[in-house]
Amino acid sequence: MYVSVAGLKTKGMISWIRFWALAIPAFRVAKTAKGARFIGTKIRQGVHHTLTVWDSKADMMAYRRSPAHLKSMRVFAQIATGKVHGYEVDNIPTWDAALAEYDAKARDD
Repeated sequence: MYVSVAGLKTKGMISWIRFWALAIPAFRVAKTAKGARFIGTKIRQGVHHTLTVWDSKADMMAYRRSPAHLKSMRVFAQIATGKVHGYEVDNIPTWDAALAEYDAKARDD
């Protein structure tokens, strides 16, 4: 399985509104995407995190190419700053384990 953990911080109130207008459709698409095992969100210390677990990295990459995700990524730099980390696992990690891995290894997106 492949895990992707992302964290982003919006740049202000207008950016926060734009973020949610894009994030909700992308989240819906992810939940029904081929290979999706777990799709979740959590806010920690003002940072919006997503945790997604996929059957394979190829499944995650196919979702990344979906229109809903591409639309959100086109405006990302205008509305937020963030980091991302992906890695292989045998079992779906807990939020605590995934965020610990993210904290240790995430790179700027």
